[in-house]
Amino acid sequence: MTDSETETISVAEISDGPGGEGTEEPGTTVDLPVVDILTGRGFVTGKSGSGKSNTASVIIENLLSANFPVLIVDTDGEYYGLKQEFELLHAGADDECDIQVSPEHAERLATLALEQNVPIILDVSGYLDDAASDELVTEVAKHLFAKEKKLKKPFLMLIEECHEYIPEKGGMDEAGKMLIKIGKRGRKHGLGVVGISQRPADVKKDFITQCDWLVWHRLTWRNDTKVVGRILGSEYADAIEDMGNGEGFLVTDWSESIRRVQFHKKETFDAGATPGLDDFERPDLKSVDGDLVSDLKEISDEKARQESRIADLRQEIDKKDARIRQLERELEEARDLSRMADQFAQAMFQKAEAPYRGGGGRNLNRPADKQAALGEYGGSADGDVADAAADAATDADAGDDGAADADAPPRQPLEAPSGPPWPTHGLLSERDEAAADGTGGPSGAGAASEAAPSAGDESWLADAEMGDFQPAELHPAPGAESRRDVVDRMTAIIDALGDAHHGMLAHYRERGVSDPLAAHVAAGETGDQHLAYGRNRSLRRAGFIRHAGRGKYEYALPDLVSDEYADLLGDDELRETVAAIEASFVEEEADGE
Repeated sequence: MTDSETETISVAEISDGPGGEGTEEPGTTVDLPVVDILTGRGFVTGKSGSGKSNTASVIIENLLSANFPVLIVDTDGEYYGLKQEFELLHAGADDECDIQVSPEHAERLATLALEQNVPIILDVSGYLDDAASDELVTEVAKHLFAKEKKLKKPFLMLIEECHEYIPEKGGMDEAGKMLIKIGKRGRKHGLGVVGISQRPADVKKDFITQCDWLVWHRLTWRNDTKVVGRILGSEYADAIEDMGNGEGFLVTDWSESIRRVQFHKKETFDAGATPGLDDFERPDLKSVDGDLVSDLKEISDEKARQESRIADLRQEIDKKDARIRQLERELEEARDLSRMADQFAQAMFQKAEAPYRGGGGRNLNRPADKQAALGEYGGSADGDVADAAADAATDADAGDDGAADADAPPRQPLEAPSGPPWPTHGLLSERDEAAADGTGGPSGAGAASEAAPSAGDESWLADAEMGDFQPAELHPAPGAESRRDVVDRMTAIIDALGDAHHGMLAHYRERGVSDPLAAHVAAGETGDQHLAYGRNRSLRRAGFIRHAGRGKYEYALPDLVSDEYADLLGDDELRETVAAIEASFVEEEADGE
């Protein structure tokens, strides 16, 4: 039998008081077998101030004095006082610790404890995130358990406030499950565990009942004394309420007795004592070997480098995500512009085939209900086609080469605008919108837009200004067209715009005065200012809205129609003409007419 198997530590004396059994006289020294403490399962409990932390420290002091290493999971930062007499590695999150550690240090900590016999205080009191401290405890316990399966070296792991890890009610996290595993299977590997708690009622009873040794200090709360009554007996439940500081019932499997004992007072600095009125000085604490700390610092430095690299990569990802979002917006704008160009080109082609140009006048993109709304200004589309066909036949029989009817009023052909063949889609920046309106735009900038690109350069699709293309060119001089021509022309322009423009125009019609962003959102689009002001610009360039000051715009279609006829239309005629044009973007009202 080796010395370690027979070695004991002296921790208390038999106390004179009610409760307890055995033949020892009061004052008799109480010794505990080292191997049973190191490899067994223990539990120390008692209300605050009853002496449970002192008892744990006395046991640890005796083990350290005999050169047996331990690992203490310190939840309140009250065990660093052991460094007054012993060289321990104080690892945690505070600057006062020898080294700041994280789960990445767990394997190295287990190696130091088991292979290099370094006592460790794992101080988790400084972690603001409970999940971080729980992960650290879990990883350290896992590595201790894994290494002990091979080493089989007697080693004790002490857990303060163990009810936080192995609660009686509620589920356990990974740390609690690992501690329970150590409690059940650690002994045969040489790994012991002792839990400390001031609330036995809150600790999982399966853990308490499996312990080889227990210390019950003073308890007064009814639920806690009921636990004492169930485990020790009712007479002990009554006696435990009157125990003095440091007194407790010591229950051990190896002695098969319940003894009332008075534990010795710890010799090292009591960092967990309740502060009093007297000033006290923190004693000089022993420093740990610098080589041990340097090894751990290498892990910390590597982690810092990895975190820095991760931060850099995340920053790059954020930049790329921002660029992707920008390109997606530009692509959406380009698609809108292309769609608008196709629609406008088709509308212009169909206008070239209209009755007043000798064609059928049917707009293939316009729904039948909207064609009906326009019928009073030139007859039905089918009628126009029939009339045009009949006129063409008559002209052919008479040998006419296509000259216009002498009785018909002269019709002036629709001239193409000098600028781009459609209203710009609003792909300009808010700065350019602000420069055009003189408002400063949403960002307060008022700089002029950039010069137009050279011939062949298609980048103007995203950034070109309207140039010489003005609203007046969209609307020829009064008298040049019939009312049907005016309605058809303005409707073609509106049809060439996208759904977002239609929704914005409907919003301005409803509100009278609004801002581009509100109109854009009302149209079911995003709150992107760039898109909102760009699309707003298309409506303003076409003359359908106008600037009202302070970043606001007002609905201007009625005034635009009135200007087409130099105010010669009566109120009813003006309303009918405006309503016919509005039928191209106000769906509900068009359906109800």
